[in-house]
Amino acid sequence: MRIQSCLFAGLLVCTLVAGLSSATFGQASHERTQFGHDVIVGPGEEVSEITCFGGSVRVRGHVAGDVVAIGGNVVVEEDGSVGGDATVFGGGVRLEKTAKIGGDVTIFGGNIRRDPESQVGGDITNFSGGLWLPLMVALPLIFIGAIVALIIWLVRRLTRTGAVAPA
Repeated sequence: MRIQSCLFAGLLVCTLVAGLSSATFGQASHERTQFGHDVIVGPGEEVSEITCFGGSVRVRGHVAGDVVAIGGNVVVEEDGSVGGDATVFGGGVRLEKTAKIGGDVTIFGGNIRRDPESQVGGDITNFSGGLWLPLMVALPLIFIGAIVALIIWLVRRLTRTGAVAPA
């Protein structure tokens, strides 16, 4: 019992020290993750990474890393910048005048609208059209369904009784 108390106290102290050190020294993450709401990075604001489910991302400031939007759009306004990649599933990307994306832009099921003065440091990959999104959802479900059907078939085959048909 004494050993368990010491282990618990040690774990508690380590947790407190880790929490205080990140808060004290400013190492707290500036990542944003949002479900069902838009994410807006204001002018002069800096964020490390953004992930948004069911909402759009509007960048007026600077995102140091990647931006991911699932079921929404990514808009990089004038003087806005993304240091990493921009990935969008089921939405589009709009790059306004003087907008910058340092990495790749990948779009599944949407379009890109881009001002000629905007900059993209990497590749632009666009899987536009309405077929890609259902296909991305359907293929894994079909694969999982086939595995479940195989398991059911194997269980039924192995559990069959050796009953002999009457003559």
